[in-house]
Amino acid sequence: MPPETSSLHINPSDETIRLGPLAVRFLLTGDDSTGSVAAFELAVPAAQRLAAPAHSHDHYEETVYGLVGVLTWTVEGRPIEVGPGQALCIPRGAIHRFDNLESQDAKVLCVITPAAIGPQYFLEVLDVMKAAAGGPPDRARMAEIMRRHGLTPAPPI
Repeated sequence: MPPETSSLHINPSDETIRLGPLAVRFLLTGDDSTGSVAAFELAVPAAQRLAAPAHSHDHYEETVYGLVGVLTWTVEGRPIEVGPGQALCIPRGAIHRFDNLESQDAKVLCVITPAAIGPQYFLEVLDVMKAAAGGPPDRARMAEIMRRHGLTPAPPI
């Protein structure tokens, strides 16, 4: 049965979560789409190499669409620059990470299909970062959160 059109509205999730220098703004979650898709903006300041570990996800694809600036996504060891108007689909199981190596802030739209991840993942990561009080976050706790939300941390290189 299709949803009632009277209950539809723009950006029903529209939630921004700040993780250190990153800003994640959810536009749609699985709750908004009967689990088919989640979408969020990811803003990354200029010249920001990220401490987050490379990872993969076996249960969903992640498609990245460049909005502003350029992010360098490293997928299976290959650097791929994604700028405005460009899209990259990261397949299930591919180990990847990203950095902003440029002098301009960057923003991308990330689309997760199906919607296997949502704001709760980022809120749990934020709690671990806050508990670290500016120091390095608890790696074991971060890995546990990642695994519980369908992300597999890549082994350190």
